[in-house]
Amino acid sequence: MGNENSNPQIGERFEFAENDEIKIEVTFEKQLESRILKALFNSHAYEEVAYEIYELQNQHQNIGLGAIGTLEKPMAETEFLQMIKDKMKTPAVRHSAFIHKQIQKVAVLGGSGSFAIKNAIRAGADAFITADLKYHNFYEAENQILLADIGHFESERYTKNYIVDFLQKKIPNFAAVLPLGGIILSEENTNPVNYL
Repeated sequence: MGNENSNPQIGERFEFAENDEIKIEVTFEKQLESRILKALFNSHAYEEVAYEIYELQNQHQNIGLGAIGTLEKPMAETEFLQMIKDKMKTPAVRHSAFIHKQIQKVAVLGGSGSFAIKNAIRAGADAFITADLKYHNFYEAENQILLADIGHFESERYTKNYIVDFLQKKIPNFAAVLPLGGIILSEENTNPVNYL
């Protein structure tokens, strides 16, 4: 029943009205919530919209952090560690105990990736390259995976290049909209960690 401030779509103010309703349930990703609510408010017949939102803790199957891939040829553990040390230009690689098997399937997560050790094991990776592993994290390898901590800066140093490549592919005229007519990558070394 509407009051003096109402503007009923069905019925009149101060009169009790009863009507059939349709309940709609929608499953959506969190980042779409504000757009969905805006559409709901704009299109709903009622002045006061009744809605509920329940958060599902489901993992999205196709979205996550990091990547996993397979080397063309399996490598011995020491050869693999030396290769990532050279490629990532890091002065040292901290690693877990050797698992005494060839390394071929490799998981990678730049930055602090200790939270994903179990995920890398479940994915069947032989090795997991990341950074910022603490002492007890190395025990989580449990002789199932070779953990390689290459340093935080070192694990993220090439990210800017991938961002530029992505932008140039997705927005071909991206460089034209920049003030200087192109993309300038910083050459500044912002790594606060030093090695002796």
